[in-house]
Amino acid sequence: MDEVGVRELRADLASAVRRAGDGMRIIVTVGGRPVAQLGPIESPSHGDSLDGLVARGLVTAPRRSDRPQPSMTMPTWTGTRLDQLVREVRGR
Repeated sequence: MDEVGVRELRADLASAVRRAGDGMRIIVTVGGRPVAQLGPIESPSHGDSLDGLVARGLVTAPRRSDRPQPSMTMPTWTGTRLDQLVREVRGR
């Protein structure tokens, strides 16, 4: 990882974005204190699956293996309650 001050980042933003696009993570500092990170965009295909979320430690794997994995995706919006979505999927 590389550290860059905010003034240096402003002066050479294109170079920093190119390095981030090549896979490098850049820590942005203000007054010597890290405040932000610039890095590559993660592949959405890895993180969207249940296995991908389990691998990243964001969810716990199901304890029962006799049930099939969910194959349905459902769009969600900010403010949507999870219990309402589950009720809708289960048919109330």
